[in-house]
Parts: sequence; C-alpha cells; structure tokens
Amino acid sequence: MDFENKDSGRAGIAGGDPLPPGDWEQSGRAARIEAIYTEHHPQLTRFFKRRAPTQDVGDLVQEVFSRFASARGGLAALVERPSAYLVKSARMLLAEYARADGRHHRDRHDSFGDEHQGAVDPQDVLEARDVLRRAERAISRLSPLTREIFLMHRFDGLRYPEIAQIKGISVKTVESHMTKALAAIKRARGRQ
Repeated sequence: MDFENKDSGRAGIAGGDPLPPGDWEQSGRAARIEAIYTEHHPQLTRFFKRRAPTQDVGDLVQEVFSRFASARGGLAALVERPSAYLVKSARMLLAEYARADGRHHRDRHDSFGDEHQGAVDPQDVLEARDVLRRAERAISRLSPLTREIFLMHRFDGLRYPEIAQIKGISVKTVESHMTKALAAIKRARGRQ
C-alpha cells in the first residue's frame, strides 16, 4: 500500500483507505478501565471483606468500579493513581451505606414498652435457670484439673494446644478432660 499522496507529495491516507473507528479513543479507555479493574479488584474485595457483610462485598466492589468508569465524564481511565481514587471511593461508598443502613434500622426500631414486657414465658425462664443450675453443679463436681481445663477452653477461649502447653500435658489429655466435662454437663442437663 502506498502511503504517499501523489497529489500533495506528502505521506497520508489515500482516499480509498479505511479510516480508524470513530470510537478508537473510547476503546482505549475501556481497555485501560478493564486493566485497572483486573489489577485492583482483589484489593477492593479485601477492603470490603474487612468492613462490610460478606453478602454485600461483590455489590460494593462493582459499585465502586461502576462509579469509577463513569467518573470525570468518562475520563477516569486517565487518573494517575487509580488505587488511591478507588480506595477513596470505597470509603465514601461505605459511609453512604452506613447512613442508609442507619436510616433503615431507625425505621424498623421497635421500642420495648409495656406491651412487650409480658411477652416472655415465665415457664421458659424457670426451665432455663434450672438447666443453668444443673450445668453449674455438674461443673463444680468435676475434678479440679478437668474443671480448670473446661473453663480455660470455654470461658477463656484458649485452644487445646495452648491449654496443653500451660498445664504441661499432652493435647490428647486435654481432649480427654474436655470429653469428661462435656459428658458430665450433658448428663446433668438430661436429668429432669
């Protein structure tokens, strides 16, 4: 193909040559936004996972990128630091959701007045207290080591290996003591 225009003597496009698409520039922007999405999607997903309910994470990430793509009259692809821009947008979106959520919960708020005070069945309360007393009694009857291991796990939140290290015993021994404690509590709860 000859790029010289024979009429003017300069390089150019010949009259019969096809022209580039009119949205050539738009296509470049779309590719840049897609590259930004691919690069920053995991970062935004982690950001929202730490701050929002799991079921909302995908929607929030999508909303941030939707706003990004339509920002600045379609010139968002030209942002120099898209990461900072996206994180700022994510923070603003979380603030919006928090305000909307607060309004939603305020509308659904139900104060506990006199009409709700009689809603709890006294029989259920008495049964729950009885079960709790029986469990406390069963725990108090455990051997001191079994009781201490049970309380360390259930109330202090220590894991079996941590308890084993503190007590200087094996993890299997901790498991054995926990099995004894749980069986005693189950037996006590089963007695009526």
